[in-house]
Amino acid sequence: MRLAERMSRLGTETAFDVLARAKQLEAQGKPIIHLEIGEPDFDTPQHIIDAASEALNSGWTHYGPSAGDPEFRAVIAEHIQKSRGFPVEPEEVVVVPGAKPIIYWGITALVDPGDEVIYPNPGFPIYESMINFCGGVPVPIPLREEIEFRLDPAELADLVSDKTKMIIINSPHNPTSGVLTWEDLEAIAEIAMARDIMVMTDEPYELILYEGKHYSIGAVDGMKDLTILLDCFSKTFAMTGWRLGYGVMNKELAAQIAKLQTNCTSCTTSFVQRAGIAALQGPMEPSLAMVAEFKKRRDVIVDGLNAIPGISCLRPHGAFYVFPNVTETGYDCRELADKILEEANVAVLSGTAFGEYGEGYLRLSYANSVENIEEAVKRIAELLS
Repeated sequence: MRLAERMSRLGTETAFDVLARAKQLEAQGKPIIHLEIGEPDFDTPQHIIDAASEALNSGWTHYGPSAGDPEFRAVIAEHIQKSRGFPVEPEEVVVVPGAKPIIYWGITALVDPGDEVIYPNPGFPIYESMINFCGGVPVPIPLREEIEFRLDPAELADLVSDKTKMIIINSPHNPTSGVLTWEDLEAIAEIAMARDIMVMTDEPYELILYEGKHYSIGAVDGMKDLTILLDCFSKTFAMTGWRLGYGVMNKELAAQIAKLQTNCTSCTTSFVQRAGIAALQGPMEPSLAMVAEFKKRRDVIVDGLNAIPGISCLRPHGAFYVFPNVTETGYDCRELADKILEEANVAVLSGTAFGEYGEGYLRLSYANSVENIEEAVKRIAELLS
């Protein structure tokens, strides 16, 4: 088969490859502990499930508008205004299946071949994959442990050129769990506004924050029309399998993204959007309880990893990942991740699964029980001893 040349530029998510390998080992009787996949281990809150069931029984099984159900778009607009602090009209919202379509279609709509896109590295691997696939030039900006894996605005300024079409930011961040400050965002915004550069801000972990406050760059004065905000229901509401997300952007771009959805998926599932309304308007106690449990697990895994010779780990402020430094173990990170899976029966990811600047680190998701986290840390400690 002769595939199109562009397929050679398409990347993937190593997390799913490691998950598949871990499942194979489980099938062979190995007692695998899963710390590789970025998925809450909580069930979707019951009131959201009930809303979807009611919608199914009420006829919400047909096509809907490509940009999303008007009522749902209005609810999202109100939610963004309350949670991010800048006004949004329903026409500036596009509802999509998950958050990834906004990454893909946002880059497709704005980036021509040869245009440069600055993105965090280590970072969500789909950024680089989609930049390459669309013919853009990926320009990585390293996230460094010495500044808690926050983006350095001075380094960003040095990377910007006349070819820069877009900057991608992510806070709280996957995989490092770094959190950008308001001062960081103001500095990034100043750079973007000086050259009229669009900023794509990826914010699915907005509520999963343990200290401080979440800020969005769209709230910086003058940045709204240069911002593409993407969010989803997967993390905050434990709805990974529902595939529900949205983008917020200026009306002109929103219309183009809706046109891309018309061509690709027609629309987002109608009854799932009714569940999304229930999620945003319903009780937040289940989500807040989940975040409180994640904070307990964070402390367990950070303390456990820091007790292992050769490993040091920052205490993250958000998301549900740790990104420990393993350079003192004597292994490169991919070799160590494989060894931990094969010999300790713990599935983790190498830092380089998220880009070249992830060398020397592992990513562990603590979306698992305290008991399993303690056992996983024990196994890793015994392996390295």
